[in-house]
Amino acid sequence: MAELGTLHAPLKVEFDYTRSLGPTLSEFMSGLRRHQVVGGRLADGTVVVPPPEYDPQTLDPVKDLVPVADEGIVQSWTWVPEPVKGQPLDRPFAWALVLLDGADRPLLHAVAVDSSDAIETGLRVRARWSDEPAGAITDIRWFEPADVASTSSTTASTGSTTEAVDGIISPVHLDYDYAASPEESKFFRGLADGKILGQRCPKCQKVYVPPRGACPVDGVPTTDEVEVADHGTVTTFCIVNVPFLGQKIEPPYVSAYVLLDGADIAFLHLILGVEASEVRMGMRVKAVWKPRDEWGTTIENISHFEPTGEPDADFESYRIHL
Repeated sequence: MAELGTLHAPLKVEFDYTRSLGPTLSEFMSGLRRHQVVGGRLADGTVVVPPPEYDPQTLDPVKDLVPVADEGIVQSWTWVPEPVKGQPLDRPFAWALVLLDGADRPLLHAVAVDSSDAIETGLRVRARWSDEPAGAITDIRWFEPADVASTSSTTASTGSTTEAVDGIISPVHLDYDYAASPEESKFFRGLADGKILGQRCPKCQKVYVPPRGACPVDGVPTTDEVEVADHGTVTTFCIVNVPFLGQKIEPPYVSAYVLLDGADIAFLHLILGVEASEVRMGMRVKAVWKPRDEWGTTIENISHFEPTGEPDADFESYRIHL
């Protein structure tokens, strides 16, 4: 029988990163909303854009904020022939380090040119501002050659609020194709058959679940496939009390490391079917599988773990797994 190939699947990581700005970056972002660029003057007189919150030499807060121009020269650049979702332009463009007039260190931003032949070190560029500034670095949509830039691109924003920008929300998107190793592929295919498979190190005899291609203790390939039980012992755990975007279970609930019987490493899963306050180290738990017609090559075939009702495991049986 031919060896089955490795599994792969598209994965997406997506969330909104929210941060408060503090006085220095607040002034920088507020300036962008007014179509103005502000830099920070360090103790040695260097003007940096964006301004750092603290001087890297003296470690003092950077308080001397000065306006700089919204045009300058390209110091270095790299061409992007195939833009991806979320980048400043949907056509080929360049990422460039732009030294703005009045600044001593460059700003990384996009430069819109028709081809890679149209950009070079020393090219003079000017900011293309957003028509709807929000107090973010994207208020500069991109830079473009100064000799072709529209005069409207340098016009200060009208009607912008004077209220300071004290925080930003940055959407984070990561799309990629995850390719499982041969050992992981066997593990996922085992789950599709209702089995939990690990790999044993031939030297130290440790069993790893999920499997690893090589033993991290001895550095040798894990050649032996081992089926382990779908019940085990809670080693450490965390009670989740804080709600977050995309959460599927109402808090409080427990995420725990479960040391399956027959395995030598614990893996992370949900503990349900019990009050969060009653979950404890040493609690014996068993897997609760979804209906078989919902199974796939995924760990989500196991809905969660719940208590078995057995006496707690002896501490010495899981002490080294804490």
